[in-house]
Amino acid sequence: MSDRVPMTRAGYEKLEQELRHLKSVERPENVREIEAARAHGDISENAEFHAAKERQSHLEGRVRLLEDKLARAQVIDTTGQVADKVRFGVTVALEDVESGEQVTYTILGEDESDVSQGRISVISPVARALLGKEVGASVTVRVPKGTREFEILEIRFE
Repeated sequence: MSDRVPMTRAGYEKLEQELRHLKSVERPENVREIEAARAHGDISENAEFHAAKERQSHLEGRVRLLEDKLARAQVIDTTGQVADKVRFGVTVALEDVESGEQVTYTILGEDESDVSQGRISVISPVARALLGKEVGASVTVRVPKGTREFEILEIRFE
């Protein structure tokens, strides 16, 4: 996988912090758990040992995933950019043409998204449909509940 992973500086730092925590706190704790379980004797029927080894596997998988994402990270700095079109890092206000409901989304990296807080991934169907569009444009988006049409009301950087 050589694809770049777009993210903000804050998103990059959050992943770095999680990686440091896994390596400096979680790994050593897991090693102690394995050692303690080994000290109990026969490991073939030792549930504590097997649980600690399984946790180790999950930890190592997460460490590798974070290292990969950080290595492929494309940190995008939005300062100084003009909010003329929908692009990575913008906050966009939309109106559902059918219902009149207004929603606001900030388009960020995959690891930074949280729909409940209005942050969507740049690879989500809604974001992909909006990219490159300007204020006033109508956009049709296929969502799990069917098709929705939005009008772009505002584009801004926060």
